[in-house]
Amino acid sequence: GGFPPPPEVAIVTVEPATVPVSYEFAAAVVPFRRVEVRPRVEGIIQERSFTEGAVVAVGDVLYRIEPTKYEAAFHAAESRMQTAKLRVDRYAPLLAQNAVAKQDVDNAQSDYDAAQSVLAQAKRDFDDTFVRAELAGRVGRTMLDVGARVSSAGDLLTTIDRLDPVYVSFRPSSQQLLEWSRDPISRALIKPGSNLVVEAVLPDGSVAPQKGRLDFVAPSLDFATGTQEFRATFPNGSNLLVPGQFVRARLVGFNEPNALTVPARAVQTAMGRQFVYVAAEGDTVRQRDVTTGHWSGDRWIIASGLSTGDRVIVDGIQKVGPGRVVRPTPLGAAPAAATAPAKAEGKTP
Repeated sequence: GGFPPPPEVAIVTVEPATVPVSYEFAAAVVPFRRVEVRPRVEGIIQERSFTEGAVVAVGDVLYRIEPTKYEAAFHAAESRMQTAKLRVDRYAPLLAQNAVAKQDVDNAQSDYDAAQSVLAQAKRDFDDTFVRAELAGRVGRTMLDVGARVSSAGDLLTTIDRLDPVYVSFRPSSQQLLEWSRDPISRALIKPGSNLVVEAVLPDGSVAPQKGRLDFVAPSLDFATGTQEFRATFPNGSNLLVPGQFVRARLVGFNEPNALTVPARAVQTAMGRQFVYVAAEGDTVRQRDVTTGHWSGDRWIIASGLSTGDRVIVDGIQKVGPGRVVRPTPLGAAPAAATAPAKAEGKTP
């Protein structure tokens, strides 16, 4: 005979507190700077020396343009310059003896100067048959390949994206922006150069070790989407973030004052609604519908449904149902809850 003793449950007593809140948005990695690679001389592409998508250093050869014409012009300019120099060298001592007209010496000198500048240009053209990377970064796809004819500067060959740093671009909704604008502290955080920390959450759920800083906020809303572009700059020496990659931008640094929070595992979902169990008068279990707000660490902020002093059941939920009498003990004190995570107030993951 006799009734079994009431089951022991672990509870938290809901108290308002200022808690950290993080926001997450879909985001894309975009290049900090993109340069276009164009030829400076015209001709047939003889060779492409890179793999599309590879990382290149300044000075790496990307393409070779058929050099024969430019090599010939360079050698011709070289011999013309040598001839002009011999003439200047021969005239100089003769002028001292008045054995040659000053005009002839001046002409020889100006021929020599002209030959030097023709040679410099011919050398530049010959060097430019090697198309080199002028920026370190990730090279894109080639627009033209071996055998194609290029006309100098008219043709785009490829692009190079600078990889360190990179931007992470995300777009909060107009509703979210309005919510932030009502709070002076949040309003200050969403200005470029603020203390806001931006984390990049990778597709596998891990967080990139480097942290971003808000660098740019578009001056106006995009009416088509009702969003505004935000951009954070991330150091990226490890090339972990790649332009074109989709990530999630997590904004850390916001606080919510007077928030009522409960550990996430206390919130149950059934038939599309969320509820918690509370230990009411006489330690009797009641089911209470709640609306959750934002995350704070591993806790939900409860937007509505709970009041200060409510005793919410966190552990032992499987033993209870509405109307059941329980024996509540504070979370962390109960033996059953020895393995439960500590209260995460003031922490973010």
